[in-house]
Amino acid sequence: MVKNEKILGAVTPLLSLVQKPASYTGTESNLQSREFSRELVSYALCFPDFYDIGMSHLGVKILYSLVNSREDCTCERVFAPREDMESLMRENGVPLYGLETFTPVSEFDLVGFSLQYEPCYTNVLNMLDLAGLPVRSADRKELLPVVIAGGPCCCNPEPMADFIDLFMLGDGEEATADLLDLIKSAKTRGLSKKEFLAAAASIPGVYVPSLYEVSYNADGTVERVSPAHGADETVLPVKKAVVRDLDSAFFPEKFVVPLTQTVFDRATVELFRGCTRGCRFCQAGFINRPIRVKSAEKVNRDSLNLCRTSGYDEISLCSLSTSDYPQLPELLELYGEWIFDEKINVSLPSLRADNFPASVIAFLSRVRKSGVTFAAEAGSQRLRDVINKNVSEEEILSAAQNAFADGRTNIKMYFMLGLPTETDGDVLEILRLAHAVCDLYYKNENRPKGRGVSVAVSAASFVPKPFTPFQWEAQCTKEELERKKELLTGTGHSKKITFGFNMTDMSVLEGALARGDRRLGAVIETVWRMGAKYDAWDDFFKPDLWAEAFEKNELDPSFYAARKRDYDEVLPWDHLDYGVSREYLRMESEKARKGQTTPRCDEKCAACGAARLGSCAAQKKPV
Repeated sequence: MVKNEKILGAVTPLLSLVQKPASYTGTESNLQSREFSRELVSYALCFPDFYDIGMSHLGVKILYSLVNSREDCTCERVFAPREDMESLMRENGVPLYGLETFTPVSEFDLVGFSLQYEPCYTNVLNMLDLAGLPVRSADRKELLPVVIAGGPCCCNPEPMADFIDLFMLGDGEEATADLLDLIKSAKTRGLSKKEFLAAAASIPGVYVPSLYEVSYNADGTVERVSPAHGADETVLPVKKAVVRDLDSAFFPEKFVVPLTQTVFDRATVELFRGCTRGCRFCQAGFINRPIRVKSAEKVNRDSLNLCRTSGYDEISLCSLSTSDYPQLPELLELYGEWIFDEKINVSLPSLRADNFPASVIAFLSRVRKSGVTFAAEAGSQRLRDVINKNVSEEEILSAAQNAFADGRTNIKMYFMLGLPTETDGDVLEILRLAHAVCDLYYKNENRPKGRGVSVAVSAASFVPKPFTPFQWEAQCTKEELERKKELLTGTGHSKKITFGFNMTDMSVLEGALARGDRRLGAVIETVWRMGAKYDAWDDFFKPDLWAEAFEKNELDPSFYAARKRDYDEVLPWDHLDYGVSREYLRMESEKARKGQTTPRCDEKCAACGAARLGSCAAQKKPV
């Protein structure tokens, strides 16, 4: 593949001066893009984090192959360069470029960002700047490039509304195809940027923030979001895009294979989207409804293709709750026909403690032994009922016992700190439950001789997210979260138990950005210009800079993170429709406050509203 000689010549001498030079060469196996040409619709697919992270993300791999499957398009990958490479690029006048042909990002028709987590926002601005593009949408006057964004953070895009031309809400496969067609037509017809954006707003799942204006009440809350510049009010709320059938949806036959180690260096295949459980803290479980399931035959075929075309010796099954996949026994039977002969390992993440069937245990006994992870989320049954985590302590211990009986010695348990209604007693129950798992191991007469048990307790700080029943709740302050951590670790515990926590300052910032409004764009730009970037990484995150940026813009992060909202308050994302109704979320919030649970939706449909966007695979019984 012919590369841009000017950029290639400038980059080559820099590679010997940086760590992980293979991240910047674009010489991997299974590259799929074409020679860069103005005649094609060109897409720079940007992941605002390091290569190691972005190359592990399934959505990036799907979109990359989808765009390149079209004869009239070409797509190249772009990642945030590490600090050493970025410094050299700026010193030597090297712009951000696509890995496949070294073409500057500024020359592409579409520049698309995947927004997976809020702390990546400053990297988006940094990458636009490194590409030589104005960071604000209003300052990019020409039609091309169009800067777009997709991913879970787009369920509240308002903090990034000043920088992104259009957001793609929901599933991206079909909406991306429509957008590519529109870009192709716009180039031929010579549309202006304004004309293009007005036309793009008619594509299902596309939200153009410049077509709407936000007004605020005297107390700083949102008064309303209304159409601006003559935009059609009938398009509100903007509905997310939904792929209705995963079996017929596009999925790659091969992945680009990195030459350097990545976070998840394996084949990843999706089982289903959405989740039947309805855990009240889980944004992914709500925004990905209606539930759609891929058939076991299709999962098996995709797995076989990826292993044989990419050389991977491990498959990871992607879902929010793998053991809830209704065709799991059938899939494992199909896998048994080839994976053992070809020495392929299968990773089953997101297993439920209350749904750990014998077929899974038998299958796991035949693959490479590794640790087992269970997400208990809360230590006490009372708090598990509040968050609708319908799993009992008996089920958790039974799942651990089954894992120990299979020879496993490492257990990882996920919990959260700062959940709504949480007490100190609930926090201490986390430690008691971890001790109970340890004790269970030593009661196992068939445990491996001379080997002890290891229980890793991971306790993340709870962050209330949009489109969940907890979207109205206040987040714990930094001081309170730190106190809870000390309470958990300061109590006597076995050396067999280890603790892991995320950075409290970062969690509080995430809470502010997750439920922020359009005014936070000024904070994001200010802190970036002050030097903030790579905020998702502890080594780079600078909470003092963020505090100063909020102060300079006369905004208080606690207004967004630590304030409990009234049910009748207009939320910054209320003009968007992700399927689940506000009324249903409010009902779940009220049930949480009473400690009442809701059955999983494949047992009884709770009429959440998502089925109106497409058939829901979980809807087996009437309301």
